[in-house]
Amino acid sequence: MSVIAINSHSVVMPLLLTTIAGLSTLIGSLIFLFFKRFKNRHLVFCLGLSAGAMLYVSFIELLRTAIIDIGFIRANITFILGILIMLIIDMVLPHQYLQEQEGLNPNYKALYPAGVFIAAGIALHNFPEGMAVFLSGLTDIHLGIALAVAIAVHNIPEGIAISIPIYYATRSKSKAFLFSFFSGIAEPIGAVLIIIWLGDSVNQHTVSYLFALVAGVMTFICFDELLPQSYNTDYHKHAIAGILLGMLMMIASLAI
Repeated sequence: MSVIAINSHSVVMPLLLTTIAGLSTLIGSLIFLFFKRFKNRHLVFCLGLSAGAMLYVSFIELLRTAIIDIGFIRANITFILGILIMLIIDMVLPHQYLQEQEGLNPNYKALYPAGVFIAAGIALHNFPEGMAVFLSGLTDIHLGIALAVAIAVHNIPEGIAISIPIYYATRSKSKAFLFSFFSGIAEPIGAVLIIIWLGDSVNQHTVSYLFALVAGVMTFICFDELLPQSYNTDYHKHAIAGILLGMLMMIASLAI
């Protein structure tokens, strides 16, 4: 059984990828706060792009690797467990979606608690994503980069979703930006927690179980968040184009 060493040299690039993926929420925040030209069709395309990339990586790389290493039954049980964990999290602290913020009551001060709740919910969902990027980068840097790109694209609209209620409630760009930052920083924190948990080494079986778990987590995110948002608009063809391009990006990235 192969063992992967975790030391100050091996964690630098995976941790950097995780940080970049997590803090891409700030890109969404900046788009809303300073450009405000991010149209619905662009948002839908990005959601589809992220869903295509995440689904492809989940089934073609993460779950497949786990099946080869720990067997079909164990890998799939762990995969389903990942879905169930996210379902429980979503029931306890459900996501609030961007389109749910449109046409809200003009009493903007009432949006502040909603904005805080959205930021907290996204932060909680970001922990397992950070773990996924870190572990992928630790075992295969090309897979880590591919997964970081997929999650970064997914996090951009989340930054927009956080910024909308906070900004309209406070009229403060800095507060909206900071809430996006604190939600995004949850991903590298998730990576740090993995480092603390695993210690100075990890065997391949442990990684494979975690890969199967993360594949379930990301599959849930795609079907519960990204795809419903993509198709609940007049721009579903943009979503399909995004899904296809997201998969092609992952194919090219993994092939290289």
